[in-house]
Amino acid sequence: MKKNQGFTLIELMIVVAIIGILAAVALPKYNKFAEKAQYSNVTLAVDSVKSAMEVCIQINSNISECNTSSKIGIDLSTAARSDYVASITINNTSGAIEAIGVDSNSSTYILTPSINGIWSKSGTCIANGVC
Repeated sequence: MKKNQGFTLIELMIVVAIIGILAAVALPKYNKFAEKAQYSNVTLAVDSVKSAMEVCIQINSNISECNTSSKIGIDLSTAARSDYVASITINNTSGAIEAIGVDSNSSTYILTPSINGIWSKSGTCIANGVC
């Protein structure tokens, strides 16, 4: 009876090739997943500003009374305190909240209010698939 000494070189090369193919497929998916998870910090930061703006709109019944951070009583620099949020601004004309993330495309996330309480979401994060 002959003793088996281990795997042959071809068997080891096949295993390495299979692992390489799996890594080539999985790594881009993982990177996109990680970027999307990090971008959730942007949407959370915008939600705090959105909540303060909703309260202001309900009290004043007017979006133009709530289109700056001083009018809604929130400091935008503290709202954007995350490694993944570049900035948060409020458009003085429309009252839209715009946040810029620190992802590979610097995606924007924009929430625009309406007086009836419906917010419209736009920005480049939708096309980039991170929000």
